[in-house]
Amino acid sequence: MASIRKLAKGWRAEIARKGVRASKVFPTQREAKDWAARQEYLILNREAVAAATLFGDVLERYAREVSVTKRSEVWEVRQIDRLKRSDLARKMVADLTAENFASWRDGRLRTVQAATVNREMNLLSAVMTQARREWGMIKTSPMSDVRRPTAPHKRERRPSKDELDRLAFVAGEDLTRAQARAHAAFLFAIETGMRAGEICGLRGADLDLERRVARLHLTKNGAGRDVPLSKEAVRLLEALPKAEPVFGMTSARLDANWRKLRGLAAIEGLNFHDSRHEAITRLSRKLDPLALAKMVGHRDIKMLMIYYDETAEELARRLD
Repeated sequence: MASIRKLAKGWRAEIARKGVRASKVFPTQREAKDWAARQEYLILNREAVAAATLFGDVLERYAREVSVTKRSEVWEVRQIDRLKRSDLARKMVADLTAENFASWRDGRLRTVQAATVNREMNLLSAVMTQARREWGMIKTSPMSDVRRPTAPHKRERRPSKDELDRLAFVAGEDLTRAQARAHAAFLFAIETGMRAGEICGLRGADLDLERRVARLHLTKNGAGRDVPLSKEAVRLLEALPKAEPVFGMTSARLDANWRKLRGLAAIEGLNFHDSRHEAITRLSRKLDPLALAKMVGHRDIKMLMIYYDETAEELARRLD
């Protein structure tokens, strides 16, 4: 049965039918009642609803109601637009099987890497889970029976000293030039472990150089955090021309400037994000695992092993 409760600001509608539970807050009691009635109807008639609903329409609804609430909205909407042109989108939700998704997976693996397919499968799984839990359209998700592609080996790319020297030579010292600031951003990332988007979002008000702390308001995991700054990180910031944001670039411009800089330095296979591998490997020599995880924004310290790439030779030197 539906339950409508008055809140300080709005009305909460709650339903529990046939093992499906859902709730939502609305500004008016009428909207709450209408939503609850609609959800109960969908649950009681989910087989009929699913039988008459194209998966493409479910994807579109997911983009409209769920993707817009996420930081990954742009990526999800772009993937959903592509999925809507696939054979999956032309099937009724009730008719989708694990074999359908497996066939889609195999087709994608012929054109993109396993890591990309895994990420797209996460999206499909989320859509089907939403259709089951929140919209009551299906009883089970066929995605639970679809085998995931084997994950690729962990990336272990780090910049060598020679590559760092070449980047510095090509970038030069004139920080009014975009390529020099891209190089400074890369060095700053190595000092802090911050991601490209986090660096590009930094504004003057986010920095307390006396306390040596940078405040990130929104990070990959959706929460803010304070990042301690080394003396070198502070030096890099103080050398920059005054600008807002601090590095004077969007993430897209940083990516373009980094690629140009890397090409001029004749360096292959080094991504900007590889700075995070270098940062965590270096910082692991100074901070214990809990402190390091807090600094770089990992809630699970096991995630550190994805980026920690100290070589056996480096470990051997630490034994002396």
